[in-house]
Amino acid sequence: MTSPSPGRHSPDADGLRAKRRAENFPVALRILPRQLRGDLVAVYGVARTIDDLGDEAEGDRVARLEAFAAELSATFGGTEPADPALRALVPVIRDGRVAEEPFRHLVEANLQDQHVLRYPGYPELRQYCRLSADPVGRIVLSLLDVRDERAAELSDRICTGLQLVEHWQDVGEDYRAGRVYLPQEDLAAFGVEEDELGAAHASPRLKELMRWETDRAAALLGSGADLVALLPGWGRLAVSGFLAGGLAAVDALRESRGDVLGVAVRPSRAGVAGWLGWLQVSARTGRRSG
Repeated sequence: MTSPSPGRHSPDADGLRAKRRAENFPVALRILPRQLRGDLVAVYGVARTIDDLGDEAEGDRVARLEAFAAELSATFGGTEPADPALRALVPVIRDGRVAEEPFRHLVEANLQDQHVLRYPGYPELRQYCRLSADPVGRIVLSLLDVRDERAAELSDRICTGLQLVEHWQDVGEDYRAGRVYLPQEDLAAFGVEEDELGAAHASPRLKELMRWETDRAAALLGSGADLVALLPGWGRLAVSGFLAGGLAAVDALRESRGDVLGVAVRPSRAGVAGWLGWLQVSARTGRRSG
């Protein structure tokens, strides 16, 4: 098998824009200052590239992820990268606004996806999210120059909640790809057989399980919502956008009544906007999301 070529990892600019629009949350709200928007978009490009290498790349995905990790390290070491996503990140790196470690955790999560296809319980799934989701929040806090440990802890809750919501939206898609993120102990507790995940509609037992998993993810998002009030200025708005997308996705999951196989579960723009406004008001008044 041929080795992956350098500089051919990332989707093109149009592809990245399409993927940004398909996310549950606004990656970079248009109202944000130009530099912050550019930084967020650059970070998204690298994170998205890593995910695509782990989920969609042809050939040896492990080799491609390892090649990208090597180019990532070289970029942080001062080498000009060939990959366009990494080139877009260079100004952020040179200004010292991001560190390498969180990006390496994202690569590690996608390497794990190549051989870990099931999770025995919720603790193991949470540990996976610490690699696949939480580093993104840490990167965003670094861009905002926030070094507070309490903020980092709340960010981790939001990011893990966002990751879980995305998994619950994509249960059928993941199953067809050979992966099951629903913990095996939860499937057993609700009497759900794995092959039910490939059906056209969720069974009554699976619907019940998905409603339960949705409530658990919603509680996690809510438990991190205090982060919004901790952040000043534009940071508050940027993080509110991410959280609003997750809460709107929870609404969409609940509207599906657990039939995540029979309908495309996606948050509405109106739902995201509504939660975004609510979070801004709640941060000023001390109210909390439920």
